[in-house]
Amino acid sequence: MTIDDRALRGLTLSAGDDGFEQAALPWNRAVPQRVSAVVEAEGAADVAAVVRQAAASGLRVTTQPNGHGATSGLDGEILIRTSRMRAVEIRPDERVARVEAGASWGELLAAAAKHDLTGPAGSSPVVSVTGYTLGGGLSWYGRARGLAANAVRALEIVDAEGATSRVTADSDPDLFWALRGGGGDFAVVTALELELFPASRLYGGRLLWPAARAAEVMAAFREITADAPEELSLWFTLAEFPPFPEVPEPLRGLAAVMVDLAFLGDAATGRDLLRPLESVPGVLLDTRGELPVAELGSICAEPTEPMPVLSRGELLTDLGDDAVAALLAATGEGIAPLATVQVRHLGGALARPRADGGACGHLAEPYLLSMIAPAPVPELVAAGTARMGAIAGALAAHTTGFKPFTFLGDGEPAAAAFPAATLERLREIKRARDPHGVFRSNFPVLG
Repeated sequence: MTIDDRALRGLTLSAGDDGFEQAALPWNRAVPQRVSAVVEAEGAADVAAVVRQAAASGLRVTTQPNGHGATSGLDGEILIRTSRMRAVEIRPDERVARVEAGASWGELLAAAAKHDLTGPAGSSPVVSVTGYTLGGGLSWYGRARGLAANAVRALEIVDAEGATSRVTADSDPDLFWALRGGGGDFAVVTALELELFPASRLYGGRLLWPAARAAEVMAAFREITADAPEELSLWFTLAEFPPFPEVPEPLRGLAAVMVDLAFLGDAATGRDLLRPLESVPGVLLDTRGELPVAELGSICAEPTEPMPVLSRGELLTDLGDDAVAALLAATGEGIAPLATVQVRHLGGALARPRADGGACGHLAEPYLLSMIAPAPVPELVAAGTARMGAIAGALAAHTTGFKPFTFLGDGEPAAAAFPAATLERLREIKRARDPHGVFRSNFPVLG
């Protein structure tokens, strides 16, 4: 399709144009995106104009800002990029931030920190606030504050007819509910307003040992998480560092076990909570310390450049002796070709149902298993998929079959992320708000 760009301020590229192939690529290079055009929108007016054209032509649109978004199964859609829409406004008296759809968590945290405020960010500073939040948003602060989607106070949208509006709990309760954790199948969100909270101190960092210490580290991890305060979040990770020059020399090619942490409190209390870990010998790296709240995204030092990856998530019912034995047996000879096998401590506010909650609901399970594999060539895609399946299979007696929405793997049904009643309500709202299927979500289709 050729976009009539005369009324657009942003850049429009169609198949065959210089730069089109690069513009159509997602952050996750493992996901092919076969789109007919890419529009780099400058604002909500551009988004509305493109949606109107698509609707009139019987075409679909999909939206991505930046960060880790990718949409599988595309075939001729129009891709709207919102990465140029980056305005961040902090209203400190209200403890609210208004962010446009392309703004990253790093940008929001930096702006909020000037007022001793912060928000429910995840582990990567480059991920967009909007994309992350539409899928629920599993934050470092989730145990204390709940899922990020439940902190949304308003959304500015373009609907399936290309009209703009502001959605709140009072103005449109059904759409407000669906967009908070149900993904982007219902409208294009051009900006959102998010509740912030006070935070002047943050203690965080990483402890790392050789993988041979995995059983001892896991024992300490279980001891701490058994009664950890909600202000503390811990992640246990088995990792294989690639032998690449950009990896620091002590870690290059190393099989390791790590604990990453974030604590909303002072360093002395944080260190005291982590004493069981300090009894594990052989620490190779210890980056713990007080951090500016704006530097939350530095804890895991996640990659910020695009790459091809596979992922899989499973919610764990427990981390008892049998579950730990199964995990360690399944990974005892190494995790290759996977890059990481991670167990995140959940619970706290994440597990509490909210009467005013969105479609994201709550996570009753106490732990999350997350696996990531590099996928640069088909052989590694097959090997990574098989390895993740084997580890998940070893833990099948300790998983529910459900997972957070944004942890769904390519091709997994939305039914794995939502209870049946929630999924049916989402589908009813989709049919009512987008009867002709103009929108194709970054997340698995609900239709």
